[in-house]
Amino acid sequence: MAKKMGQPRLLIIDRFVNNSDLGKLLLRVPLGSLMLFHGVHKLQHGYGFIEKMVIKAGFPGYLSHGILVGELLAPLFMVLGLYTRSAALLMAFVMVMALYLVHRTDLSSLTPEGGYGLELQVLYLTGSLAVFFFGAGRFSVSKGSALWS
Repeated sequence: MAKKMGQPRLLIIDRFVNNSDLGKLLLRVPLGSLMLFHGVHKLQHGYGFIEKMVIKAGFPGYLSHGILVGELLAPLFMVLGLYTRSAALLMAFVMVMALYLVHRTDLSSLTPEGGYGLELQVLYLTGSLAVFFFGAGRFSVSKGSALWS
């Protein structure tokens, strides 16, 4: 009798532990939410400095407006789980551009505490790529049903 009572408990624990949709949610929502803060800050305080960096790098200045899409719209979509893979790819592209335009001299830097100097940027980049490959999962607006969700 004890075995029969223990098996359902193990099934519940197993279902909880092996829940990839919950894992996707726990990656997607904080990643998108934290990036959203960067976009809101740029919306409130301006992002003209980015246009100067884009022009200095040899790109057309109007591309700087893409920061609003990459740091506001894409993170919002990622949090909601709507067009998640597209949003994640866009966020990854924004991080590659940030590394190129702003942080390329810091690629081998360490913090005073011994950590990697660009750990936040790398975490945003690799986290976005992970969300791109994993998709939104079941706990999203799209319910993970669409190809790009």
